[in-house]
Amino acid sequence: MFVAVRPPEDAVEHLAEFLGPRQDAEPGLRWTVPEQWHVTLAFMPAVAERHLDDLEDRLARAAARRTTFEVRLAGAGAFPNPARAKVLFTGADTDAPGGVELSRLATGARAAATKAGTEAEGGRFHPHVTLARTGRPMEATRLLRVLDGYRGPSWPATEIILVASHLGEGPRRRPRYEVLGDFALSS
Repeated sequence: MFVAVRPPEDAVEHLAEFLGPRQDAEPGLRWTVPEQWHVTLAFMPAVAERHLDDLEDRLARAAARRTTFEVRLAGAGAFPNPARAKVLFTGADTDAPGGVELSRLATGARAAATKAGTEAEGGRFHPHVTLARTGRPMEATRLLRVLDGYRGPSWPATEIILVASHLGEGPRRRPRYEVLGDFALSS
């Protein structure tokens, strides 16, 4: 399971338009599908059924403690690094005020998971949307220079979602996402 902020349809369409010709030029990558784009705040590899109600209650409280804020997807990067990239992403603009709020929201989501008795994985929070994966590490500097020019429209983050990821159950053996709950931020 994971907790995330989901971009609205117009932001998703903007990014998809930008990526279209670049995806055609890089067919060796496994590009993620726009319907699944999100900014992960907390990843929980295993959530016991008995903890789910408490987790949802705690996420609702964590969301209510934060107010709506603006987010913009911009730039590009790679994990673990451009020289040995396995994941390509666009970042959430952390220089904008929303960057600080995303970090606070991630801290709240991870704390909610821990207090509900489930483990939240992850090191330092790096807000991003995964664009593509590759089976073997690749040199991605050239492609990242192209993708780094992306600047999406800003949009209001108004809620967080709790999602169950069912690996291999989606089209072309991709994960199938099931939204288990959405939790509004304060206005």
